[in-house]
Formats: sequence, structure tokens, C-alpha cells
Amino acid sequence: MQAPRRVHVMQGEARVDGGDAVLTTLLGSCVAACIRDAGAGIGGMNHFLLPGDEAHATGRAESYGLFLMELLVNGLLKRGARRHALEAKLFGGANTVDNLGDIGSRNAAFARRFLAMEGIACLGGDLGGGRGRRVEYWPATGRSRRIFIDGRVTLDAPASAMPASTGDLELF
Repeated sequence: MQAPRRVHVMQGEARVDGGDAVLTTLLGSCVAACIRDAGAGIGGMNHFLLPGDEAHATGRAESYGLFLMELLVNGLLKRGARRHALEAKLFGGANTVDNLGDIGSRNAAFARRFLAMEGIACLGGDLGGGRGRRVEYWPATGRSRRIFIDGRVTLDAPASAMPASTGDLELF
């Protein structure tokens, strides 16, 4: 038996696949939505950094939940999925970086809200907590696996301005 084809989904991406593929990603405060149509045997995964309500602030729509959720759903529909048959699993949304606020919780809340507004059933997943995750998702079957990544990051306070140099400059 041949091993499944592994496709890594990077931050800011959405992938639609079926057949023998396994979609993978690494998450901290980001969220990945795994959505599929079981009858059509097709599914996909996205990986977003921030919820959709801040997309206008920076203009980087590809990093935001609203854009990537719509991109994933529309990609599934283009490949033959039926809107009424879509089902999802959500992963990530951890608060893994001290001093960064609750962005993970906000991402998770956005993803749940999006699914509810679109009428997409959420069958499970793993959201929240304080640890990152590696996620593997088989879109043809809906099987998923979450593996915790240990380690918490603390961001230091911004460094104070460096004093002006009073000595010689040495280049090497």
C-alpha cells in the first residue's frame, strides 16, 4: 500500500484535495478549518493568522480568517462539494505566546461563528489551551490527528533605544 501524499498548508493558504492526500499544518494561535463533503469525497484545510474583522487594517487579506474561510468553502464548491453537506473540524487557537493577548481565543471564536452563520456542522477538533499543535487531516475520509507541541514562548519587552556610539567602528 502506498503512503498518502502529504501536502503542507502554510499560514495564509487554503488547499482543497481528495483521494490519497493528507493535509498537514503547524498551529499556535492560528486556526485551521478542515471542511469536507463526505458524499463527494473531497475536503480541504486552511490556516489563518487573525480573525476577519481586522482585514481592512493592514490590507493583507490572505492572512485573515474571513478571506480564507470563504476561499476554502468556494474551492470545495468549485470541485463538486455540496454546501448543505459540508462538515468541519477546527484546530488551533491556543494562547501560546505570553504578552500577546488572547488572539488564539479570538481566532477560535471567529471560526465557530463563521461555521454557524454558514450552516456548516462542526463535528469536532481541538481549540484553545496553551500548546501548539501539529494537525494532519485526510480530506477524503474526514480522519484527523492532533499532536501537541510542547513549549511556551514569552516575548520580552521592547528593548530600549541603544545609546549612541562613542567609540571606533570596526568592520569585519
